[in-house]
Amino acid sequence: MKAPKADILFAFAAALVLSMSLSAAHAVSSEDAAFGGDCVMGLALGKDIHTDCSVNTVYLGTKYCFGNETARMLFLKRPDDFLLQAHIYHSSREQAAATGAQ
Repeated sequence: MKAPKADILFAFAAALVLSMSLSAAHAVSSEDAAFGGDCVMGLALGKDIHTDCSVNTVYLGTKYCFGNETARMLFLKRPDDFLLQAHIYHSSREQAAATGAQ
């Protein structure tokens, strides 16, 4: 027995709404992420790019944010290399801020 078109449409709409709500539930705030929500790939390239963390990944138990999906995909190819570069830039930025504040 075939379901009426209205039932199929309702089931599809319900599944769509459920998947959207689950995606929203997994959104990461910048307070929960490394580097205060700055894009890891931006930092690795010596740039300050703040994000809303809508594009993120967890690597070795730490949440990282990205400016876009391309940056996330590049990061996942060589995460340790990019994290090293990001930490170096981020540390130099913090040191400069601390020195300037004195």
